[in-house]
Amino acid sequence: MSLVIVGSVAFDSIETPRRRVERVLGGSAVYASMAACYQTPVRLIGVAGEDFTSEYIDLIKMENIDITGLEIVEEGKTFFWSGRYGDNPNERETVVTELNVFENFRPALPGGWEKSEWLFLANIDPELQLDLLNQFKGEPFVGCDTMNFWIEGKPGVLSKVLQRVNLLFINDSEARELSRETDLIRAARTILKMGPDIVVVKKGEHGAFMMTEDFLFISPAYPVENLLDPTGAGDSFAGGVFGFLASNGDINEKNLRRSMIYGTVLASFTCEDFSVGSIRNINLDMIKERFNRIVDYVKIDKEET
Repeated sequence: MSLVIVGSVAFDSIETPRRRVERVLGGSAVYASMAACYQTPVRLIGVAGEDFTSEYIDLIKMENIDITGLEIVEEGKTFFWSGRYGDNPNERETVVTELNVFENFRPALPGGWEKSEWLFLANIDPELQLDLLNQFKGEPFVGCDTMNFWIEGKPGVLSKVLQRVNLLFINDSEARELSRETDLIRAARTILKMGPDIVVVKKGEHGAFMMTEDFLFISPAYPVENLLDPTGAGDSFAGGVFGFLASNGDINEKNLRRSMIYGTVLASFTCEDFSVGSIRNINLDMIKERFNRIVDYVKIDKEET
């Protein structure tokens, strides 16, 4: 089943202790789409400037990714972000943010997409998320990501979005801020009461956990030995989760648990190169092999009573 993914398309300049790269392909919609497309067809919605040449378009053009919804603005410049990482990959410093064409981005569904059954709203203004939700016919299964900036700046609109979201992705600091709880388990329970059916709290190299009213599932991070760049790992994680769920169709506990491991695997590949260098050069067999490794890492027998 087709999955619509909406988010940023960007150029990134990134500095890590290992290396620096300039103006490479990035953006939440790009990473999420590339992670999801190994499991299900993806329809990408985003915006870029005329500096987004065929070289970058060709990088996105993977099998199973439809870029009909990618708008190219003439005489415009693509969203640009520059950041720096130190020895701790969970901490980064933003050096430059230039919204450019993304500042006036108003996502619109191409004809026929309004009946898609799966929608992932990557990290964009909650007003845009709400507007896109209103363009759909029927009731798609909706995933959403957010960040501190929107939690602080647009809490009212974000609250309306959360009431229409099935699955929320949020990192640990954001979960504490949104819920006003210091304990992450209590934070997730509080957020569930705001509307989502499922809350996934991301904890970087310490993994993630998923909570519903019925169960709690904890996923470890995959042990990446050659970490080059964590940029986009959270978006790839969300794309992997949603890609798996959309490919299976049935939202049950078994599939939700398995989707977390698929998301973890896709995030681990993303970290092994700058930009999309690693994630666009893998295949489903490689994903399944790493999935099974994680299962082996955490396998244990229950204590006898």
